[in-house]
Formats: sequence, structure tokens, C-alpha cells
Amino acid sequence: MATPNRPKVAVILCGSGYKDGSEIRESVAVLWALSQHPVDVQCFAPDAPQADVVNCLTGKVAAKEKRNMLVESARIARGQVLALDQLKAEDYAAVILPGGFGAAKNLCDFATKGEKASVRPDLQEILEHFHNQNKPIGAVCIAPALIALAFQGRGFDLTLGPAGGAAAAAVALGHHHTVCRPDQALVDMVHKIVSSPAYMYDDAPLHLVFEGVRKLVASVLVMA
Repeated sequence: MATPNRPKVAVILCGSGYKDGSEIRESVAVLWALSQHPVDVQCFAPDAPQADVVNCLTGKVAAKEKRNMLVESARIARGQVLALDQLKAEDYAAVILPGGFGAAKNLCDFATKGEKASVRPDLQEILEHFHNQNKPIGAVCIAPALIALAFQGRGFDLTLGPAGGAAAAAVALGHHHTVCRPDQALVDMVHKIVSSPAYMYDDAPLHLVFEGVRKLVASVLVMA
């Protein structure tokens, strides 16, 4: 339940699992970090099928299986998640997107199309509303690639961890890329964009991922 006069932060999920939805550890890190501040948090997810379902034990696609992003996100949010079409930027002080392959497959198609990809139209509109209202946006792991797609040519300062294909795509989309460690967060004060690499480093220790996300959340809330 929202508390009067406390800022509200939206967290956008897209399933439950690093191969086909929101990365669970990163999502929990975001919620953990937000819980240390006097804010109210609401999770959202598209009420739509995932792009695919992946067996996280074998890494293989379960071709006959279908899962709904909203239903799966409820696993992380303990049932406290709303459909994405209920998210209105004017009601929230900031928005944060955890990573996971789902962010690059469900919320956009960066995983298959790279810099030629596009963002889900409903999410594109939401992000534009937050940005146009001068409200901060946080993006973890691969989610900064989604931000790069949503705001092509805007010259944001972003990090996708190490130099590589995702970083090169962000540059090709008209942004600046800075290499950061998983325990760091990159703050673009001008555009109110904060990003942290997290599991762009596959072998990142969990405490470093949490530290980077902690810094991201703190920086987002300073600008909220």
C-alpha cells in the first residue's frame, strides 16, 4: 500500500529467469536496494507471452511451452505486480529496469536484431513520458541497450559493462559507452540515466552485483 507523500518508484519486470525473463538476482537486488529508502515500490510487467521459454538447467528452448510475463513476474514480486498498461509516468518519481535476457527478448528484440531492434511500443511510450517529465531512469545489465534503442541519437552516457557487441551497438545508436565494473554505476546527470553492468560480467560475484545495483538505486533516488 502506498504511503502519502512518499515518492513512488516503478520497477519493470518481464518474467522470472535470466534466460527468458527478468534476471532474478538483479531484480531482487533492485527491490532490496529500494527497500532501504523511504519510497513505495510497484512492479509492472507486460500482460503478454514471453518471446520464448528456456530451460535454465540445460539452456535449451522449450518449444511447446508458453508463459505469460505478468504471471511469471509475480514470482519475483510476491504477487504484487500490475500490468504494464497501468503504469503512468505522472504517478511515479522514477523507473528502474532490471536485466536478464528477457529484457532483450521480451521488452525489445535487441537479442535478435541488435542495433536494428525496437522497443515494445507501450514501453517506448512509457519511457518517453518519464524522460520528458525529467524523471530518472535506471537500467541494469543488458537493459541499457533497451534505453539506447528507445532514445536513439540522444548521446546518453551508458554502461553495458565491458567493451563488446552490446557496447558497440549502443555507440552505433548514438550514445557514449563507458566500461564499468559490476560494483559500479554510471550516472548521466544531464539526461538522468543511471546504468550498472551486473551480469554483463557472467562470473560477477553476487555481492558486487548487489553493490552496483545499490549505487544505481541511490543515484536514481537522488535525482528523483
